[in-house]
Amino acid sequence: MIFSQLVDDDLGCASYLVGCEEAGEVVAVDPPYGIEPLLAEAARRGGRIVRVVETHTHADHLSGHGRLALEHGLPVSIHAAAEAEYPHDPMADGDEIRVGNVSLRCIHTPGHRPEHSCLAVIDHTRAEEPWLLLTGDSLFVGDTARPDLAVGAEEGAEGLFTSLHRLLELPDGVEVYPGHVAGSLCGKGMSSKASTTIGFERRFNPMLRFDAVDEFVAESASIGAPKPPNLGRIVALNRGPWVGTPSAVPELPAPPDGAQLLDVRPLESFLAGHRHAAVSVPVATKGYATKAGFVLDPERPVCVLASSAEEAERAVRGLRSVAFLDIAGFVLGGGEETMGSVPFDELEALVADEAVLVLDVREPEDWEAGTVNGSRNLPYRLVREEAANLPRDRPIVTVCESGPRAGVAASILQAEGVDARPVVGGGTADWLARTRA
Repeated sequence: MIFSQLVDDDLGCASYLVGCEEAGEVVAVDPPYGIEPLLAEAARRGGRIVRVVETHTHADHLSGHGRLALEHGLPVSIHAAAEAEYPHDPMADGDEIRVGNVSLRCIHTPGHRPEHSCLAVIDHTRAEEPWLLLTGDSLFVGDTARPDLAVGAEEGAEGLFTSLHRLLELPDGVEVYPGHVAGSLCGKGMSSKASTTIGFERRFNPMLRFDAVDEFVAESASIGAPKPPNLGRIVALNRGPWVGTPSAVPELPAPPDGAQLLDVRPLESFLAGHRHAAVSVPVATKGYATKAGFVLDPERPVCVLASSAEEAERAVRGLRSVAFLDIAGFVLGGGEETMGSVPFDELEALVADEAVLVLDVREPEDWEAGTVNGSRNLPYRLVREEAANLPRDRPIVTVCESGPRAGVAASILQAEGVDARPVVGGGTADWLARTRA
């Protein structure tokens, strides 16, 4: 049997290759828009991709099913409830897709989305029962799916409760491979582990301890994580006509008029010199694409500002993964505008003297759990729209748990004409460790 898991470490999304070594055929499950690693892995394993299967219409990243269909002539399968507008083979509960000695059996598991389906994998050379399960966005390691991305949170949670109990009918030894690991917006407490088992989750997953649907709904529907602002756009692209090969992104001598500027260099480089109105989202930080997706305008072209062509290429791949396809080009180097910063060790004295306004740019539930004394909460994703309402009588210092979001927020504020600077060398985690010691 051929089985490979490929994880996008930035988005926390997983895709899979499943197939038969003897037949030399594999199925691609939940492919990313950047299909090149998937193709390379299939070739490495000696398998030819013969079909694409989507567990559901993704809301957090652009799928590569269109590229695989257009560039490689592959058929696409998805549950009929997706109402996909592209040519596809509709799946139903119990349907099986067979490649050689391996079958993928559809288990319809609505909740996260109405069409959501898990895939039970059967290796007929071993047994006629599943020995691993691709759970998509239903069951994660240590968590369960968000129910609020397609329907009302309570309606979705009720469906998810029923679906999860279907999965728990499987034997404890069945291996579970989810569609997401830690870092995704699709769950709030998932582990960074790549796999688990039905038995382990039955015993240790806190979301599976509920026997009553109303108790599960109350917990599952209390969503703290924000919805991606381009969620509707990503869903429309993934459900609609195929999105094909991306166009080449040229190096430019200067940013074109009308383009929004995304500086993907390290924060230290941005502070030392950047172009006016550029937003700093370093590509090397965890969750780069998600952060960029929260602060960029999907209706305007993007110009990437990078240190090297390789850094720009990586940044462009990340933008495309969250459906920013209008990329005007990239420009190398910094600019004449600078930004100050506040070393963490100086923050306590500034707070004591009330010399700055501290803006905690994490989410409200994080802020409520503990923060810098006297700080105000404004999530980085909302900074632009609230900038005009912030006081201007003293500098604003932005802080987050460890630094990356503080830099994003400070760059947005500077672009809006606010005297802002990020805390560097520490964050709220260090503050709380010091004050609670």
